Amino acid sequence: MNVTHVELDDSPAAPPAAPRSATWGLTWHGVRTVAALELRQRVRSTRWIVALVVWFLVVGAMTLLITGALGMADDEGLRRGSLVFAGVTFLVLGLGLLVTPTLTSTSVNGDRNAGTLATLQVTLLTPAEIAAGKLLAAWASACAFLVVSLPFLVLALLLGDTPPTSTLAALVVIALLLASVCGVGLGWSSLVARTAGSTVLTFVTVAALTVFTPLLFALTFPLVSGHEQVQVYGPPEDWYTDAQQVEAEPECDVTVQERYVTHTERTWWLLAANPFVVVADAAGTSRHVDVDEPLGALREGVRGLRQGPPPIQDECWWSDVVVSEQESAVVPLEETDSPASTPVWPFGLGLHLLLGATGFVVAVRRLRVPQHTLARGTRVA
Repeated sequence: MNVTHVELDDSPAAPPAAPRSATWGLTWHGVRTVAALELRQRVRSTRWIVALVVWFLVVGAMTLLITGALGMADDEGLRRGSLVFAGVTFLVLGLGLLVTPTLTSTSVNGDRNAGTLATLQVTLLTPAEIAAGKLLAAWASACAFLVVSLPFLVLALLLGDTPPTSTLAALVVIALLLASVCGVGLGWSSLVARTAGSTVLTFVTVAALTVFTPLLFALTFPLVSGHEQVQVYGPPEDWYTDAQQVEAEPECDVTVQERYVTHTERTWWLLAANPFVVVADAAGTSRHVDVDEPLGALREGVRGLRQGPPPIQDECWWSDVVVSEQESAVVPLEETDSPASTPVWPFGLGLHLLLGATGFVVAVRRLRVPQHTLARGTRVA
């Protein structure tokens, strides 16, 4: 009888290679699981209900005050609906930018300090699913505040002077801006060990886009301004100094004269990065600079700054014609169209979404295990 001897290899088997999707693999089941866990924690907290109630009362009170103040105005031609819509829209956006940073700025380092993050990391969930679930839960929470504000936006819509498309555009753009803030907060939360530090950095980022951008735009005025030789459509240059022709109206012509010019086409992007400008440009309801239509006035103003100084400056104030930008032709004033027709909101919204996507990518990379570099004092489990 032949006996076959089989030699057993006692050496440990090599661990299976990690799949390519070990970090960036995404499934709806994994994202939904993490998001559901995050939302359950928020719903169980009484502070969440209190925050929604306070939000509703603040937005409602401000809406009633704006509506009441405009109702007492004697101007019958005042566009009250547009003013209420602009006030409510800016109020909702401003409060959203104040509340949203707190939703994700402590989502990663807070769980790590509490010892609950490692429990998720040792499961089959990928870092991308963990980050996406936290981002989705935070965005849903931010949109809940937006939903609470819907009655007041509908009230502004019922007052007239505001098309439904403007209301829809404002809601969509504000929701996307809040999503980008959630991504930024998620990124800072994964980079900074302390929750206070990540919260402060998230608020600083929001403040830089909201407050510092118009300040920088104003401070750069001297850098892009100066005296230049430009084409001017107006009276001869020596007409102002000739005492015999002061009372006469001279014939306007195109000449080259020296003027103080500001090239805002070089710095307009600073204003386009402002979230309030993004919403106003996307949801403006008028093409004219009207006092009682703030969103349209802001939109036309920023678009005009993007155009920069005109190729030919019109200084023929007493005439009903203007000079065309093409071939220096003189055309009637009523036949001209506004040159500020190029929207600026795609640039601003794209910049915000890029910042949010960058924060998400940073969070995914920081959630990978094993993590070779951690901040001193960081709790692992």
